[in-house]
Parts: sequence; C-alpha cells; structure tokens
Amino acid sequence: MNTEEILQILKEQGLTDIIELIEDAETGDLEELELVESVGLLYDETLNKEVIKLLQELGVKIIYVTDDEE
Repeated sequence: MNTEEILQILKEQGLTDIIELIEDAETGDLEELELVESVGLLYDETLNKEVIKLLQELGVKIIYVTDDEE
C-alpha cells in the first residue's frame, strides 16, 4: 500500500487524527510516537501495520510501551 492509498482509506473512514500524524511526520514535526503494542493506532490490523510502517519510513521512531507504564 502506498502513501496515497493509505491516506485515501483514512479519509474515507474519517480518521483525520491519523492523517494529521502522517502530515506531521512528513514535515518533520513528529519524531517519536509512543504506542501500546497490543493496542496500536487503529482497529484495522492491516491498516494499523501499514500506517506504522509508513510513519517509520518517514523517520518516526516508534516506542512501544507496556499497558502498565504511564
């Protein structure tokens, strides 16, 4: 899946907050993102993996935290 396909799916699903994360990554405004690995960003597992992969390709460091860390 390429960037345009991902953005189109996110737009269709109304996931503007995820689109904003990608835009911030493209402009260099997002360098790190903390995620709970068991939760991820999206309910759709395939799309979740594609978005995380895209963010990493854009230079975002993904930091996985456990459920009990705050």
